[in-house]
Amino acid sequence: LEDQRESENVEDRRGAGMGAGRGRLGIGGIVIALALGYFFGIDPSALMGMLDQGMPTAASVPAGKPPADDEMARFVSKVLSSTEDTWRDVFRQSGREYEDPKLVLFTGATPTACGTGQAAMGPFYCPGDDKVYLDLAFFDELARNHGAAGDFAQAYVIAHEVGHHVQNLLGTSDQVRSRQQAARSQEEANAWSVRLEL
Repeated sequence: LEDQRESENVEDRRGAGMGAGRGRLGIGGIVIALALGYFFGIDPSALMGMLDQGMPTAASVPAGKPPADDEMARFVSKVLSSTEDTWRDVFRQSGREYEDPKLVLFTGATPTACGTGQAAMGPFYCPGDDKVYLDLAFFDELARNHGAAGDFAQAYVIAHEVGHHVQNLLGTSDQVRSRQQAARSQEEANAWSVRLEL
């Protein structure tokens, strides 16, 4: 990636004052909000917002460009730009225009349009604000706990999350949610989630 340009779509929220443990909504709260949303047809992001009262909003968290000497942030930015170039070309060939997602670097926890994002969740895409969220410590965990060290594994993670953005733009995510709601069993609904992830 040495010759690859850096993306202009990276927001750096690391050190923005909302570290791990400050948020009141943990993974358990997120699971509860998702379950209630599924069974009662309520928007999970609204439930997470209610469970997480007092957290700063995404708009109130300062974000800037990563420092020029941050090699890992530069790598992430170059990977993101590679996905931008590729998807712009693919969309153009099909007569559409690609909308770039933002990639947010954070540490510990950060507010999102989908509720509070936490490092414990791993990298994720939020369709509510068209942003990919990444705590760079995940790459250490990937190497240490999953034997997936190196640039390719890291680039794969970013490209995977951008893939969810593409699914959102194409309406695939909405189609899967619709099929999950019409599913006759939780097992069938879960199978649709697995297909979306793959």
